[in-house]
Amino acid sequence: MRRVALSGLLGTTVEFYDFLVYGTLAALVFGDLFFPQADPTVGTIAAFGTFAAGYVARPLGGIVFGHFGDRLGRKSMMLLTMTLMGCGSFLIGLLPTYDAIGVWAPVLLVALRVVQGLAIGGEWGGATLMVVEHAERTQGSRRGLWSGFTQLGAPLGSVLSAGVVTLVSTLPDDQFRSWGWRIPFLLSFVLLGVGLFVRLRIAESPLFAEVKRQGTRETSARPPILEVLRRPKPVLLACCVGIGAFTAQSLLTGFMISYATDNGYSRPQVLTAVTVASCVALVVLPTASALTDRVGRRPVVLAGAVASAALAFPVLWLVDSGSPGLLILALVLGHGIAQSTMYGPLGALFSEMFGTKVRYTGASLGYQAATLVGAGFSPLIATSLLASNGGGSTPVSLLLCGGALITAVTVWRMPETHTDTLDSPVPAPRQSPAAERIHP
Repeated sequence: MRRVALSGLLGTTVEFYDFLVYGTLAALVFGDLFFPQADPTVGTIAAFGTFAAGYVARPLGGIVFGHFGDRLGRKSMMLLTMTLMGCGSFLIGLLPTYDAIGVWAPVLLVALRVVQGLAIGGEWGGATLMVVEHAERTQGSRRGLWSGFTQLGAPLGSVLSAGVVTLVSTLPDDQFRSWGWRIPFLLSFVLLGVGLFVRLRIAESPLFAEVKRQGTRETSARPPILEVLRRPKPVLLACCVGIGAFTAQSLLTGFMISYATDNGYSRPQVLTAVTVASCVALVVLPTASALTDRVGRRPVVLAGAVASAALAFPVLWLVDSGSPGLLILALVLGHGIAQSTMYGPLGALFSEMFGTKVRYTGASLGYQAATLVGAGFSPLIATSLLASNGGGSTPVSLLLCGGALITAVTVWRMPETHTDTLDSPVPAPRQSPAAERIHP
C-alpha cells in the first residue's frame, strides 16, 4: 500500500510540477517571448489563453485515457500519461521563441500545451484510482487517508515548481529571458525518470483485476463514456463540487504571480509566498483527507468552501496592501488552508461516485470538467476584467467567492459516501441509497 501511495504521489507531483511551471512562466515571461507584437496586457491575456488551452484538453484526456483505463487497466494508462506529460514539458523547454521562428512559436507552444492537457486529463484518474482501489482491499474505511497522498501531488508540485522558478528568476533579467526560463521545463525529464521507475514496480488495481476475471462480457459492452453519460448526474455533481477548489487554486497560484508583480511585488517575493502557502497545504491537505474517514466527505469539503467564500475579499485586500508579509498571510489563508480543505477529499469522494467498470472515465471526466470550468478560464477572465475595469481586486474576489459558493451548495445537496463500498456489480454510475434524495 505504501508503494502504491508513493507511486500516486510521485506521479501527480510530476504532472502538477509540469503543469504549474507553465502557469508560472506564462505569468512572468511568455507574453513577451511568444506574443511580442501585443501590448503587455494583451500579451499576458494571450499567454493565459495558451494556459487555458491545456485545460480545454483535459476533459478529452479524461475521456480517452479513462476509456482505455476502464478497458485495459489503470497501470498502463498511468505510465503513458506520465510519459506524455514529461516529454511535452521537455519539448517546451527546447522551443524557439517568436523572435526565432515567428508565428510558429506560439502555435507550437499551444500544441505542446494541449499534449500536457491530454496527459494530465488521464493522469489524475489513474493515480487516484490505483490508490483508492488498493486501499479498499487492504485498508477498509481509510480511503480518504490514502487518497490524500495522491492529492498531495498538487501542493508538492507547486512547491517544486515555485522553488525552481524562484532560483532561475534570480538570474539577471536578460539571462532569465534568454535561457533561464527553460531550465524548469528541462528538469521535468529527471522527475519523469523517477516517477516511471516507481510506477513500473506496482501491481494492477485489485478491483479492476477482479472485473477482468469476471469474463469477456465487459469487452463487448458499450463504451464507458456512454454508460456514464446515460446517467449524467454524478458527473455533473462532481464537476460542481470541484469548481471552488480549482478556481481558488488557479487564481491564487499562477494568476496571483502576474497580479502581484503588476502591483509592485518582486518575483522572488511572490514566489516565496506561493511556496510558503504550498508548504502549509502539505499539512492541511492530508489532515483534511484523513478527517473525512471519520466525519464524512461532505462536512470537510463544505467547511473549506464556506471558508474560501468568506475569505475571498479579505485575501485580495491583504494582497493589495503591498506588504510581503501580508501577501504570504493571504495565500496561506486562501490557498494553503481553505483551498486545500476543499481539494483534499476529492480523490476519495469522486471515486465513490462511480462503479468499478466506469470509475476511471466517470471520475476523470467529473474532475477534469471541474478544472476546465474552475481553473481553465479563471486567469483569462480575471485579467480581462481587470483590464476593462482599470484595476481593482473586486472581480478576482467575486470569481473566488462564486466558485466556492457553487461547491458549497452542491456538496450540501449530495449524499454522504464515505461508508459505501467500492465494489459495484453493474457498469454504471454508483448510486447510494441517499442519492435518491438528490433532486435534479
